[in-house]
Amino acid sequence: MYQTNNPIIKHKVGLLNLAEELNNVSKACKIRGYPEIRFIATRNLLTMVG
Repeated sequence: MYQTNNPIIKHKVGLLNLAEELNNVSKACKIRGYPEIRFIATRNLLTMVG
C-alpha cells in the first residue's frame, strides 16, 4: 500500500491502492476513469522512486 501527503499525486496513489485491493488493474482504471497505459507509467515511476 502506498501513502503520500503530496496533493499532486494523491489521486494516483489512490488508484494504485485500489488496483492492489481489487487485484485488477483494468477494473481499477475503469472505476476511476483513468487510462490503463498512464496507470502503468505511474506505477513504474513510483517503483523507481522508492
